Amino acid sequence: MAKEKKLVFTQQEMLKMNKETLKRRGVTINDIAELAHAQQSRYTKGIPFELCVESVERILSFRDIFHHVQLSAEIDRLAEEGLFQGPIQDILYEDLGLFGIDELMGIDVSGNYGTIGVTNFGEIDVSKRGIVEKLNEEGKKEGKCHTFLDDIVGAVAAAASTRVAQVLNEELAHESGDYHKTSIFDYIDNEE
Repeated sequence: MAKEKKLVFTQQEMLKMNKETLKRRGVTINDIAELAHAQQSRYTKGIPFELCVESVERILSFRDIFHHVQLSAEIDRLAEEGLFQGPIQDILYEDLGLFGIDELMGIDVSGNYGTIGVTNFGEIDVSKRGIVEKLNEEGKKEGKCHTFLDDIVGAVAAAASTRVAQVLNEELAHESGDYHKTSIFDYIDNEE
């Protein structure tokens, strides 16, 4: 009797598998957290690094992100092994600048944190620092392909950076003496 295939996983299982997949491809949670920390530290001083690690792990536990990470790593692995046919093999392996589908997946991941997440991803994608720079450079070596993974890692860092800002601003709002609960009706009543 054939064993039933498992297709749906818990958040903890997805996080664990994403960590393992990223590690096999040369990326750690701390690598991504360092990029998120560096990006958000330009706007806010004294960000706890642990908050960046927590944000990366939280994002990597989401189902959509799990699918993106797993698919991206597998596409790159297959391209390294030369298993695609036709021109797409060379386009993927050489990371053709005009390809763009890898960035599209990055935009989708970072878009989970709105337009600021997407803007953060664009900045990381263009500046290519930290682990994204390392993946990009390694991807140019013979036998290596990080066409998708560098964008997914950058997108996770961008989303984590945005989440850090949201968490810090939520904390600030609660600490502020001006914080109070309102509803849309408070604004409407005041306009009359």
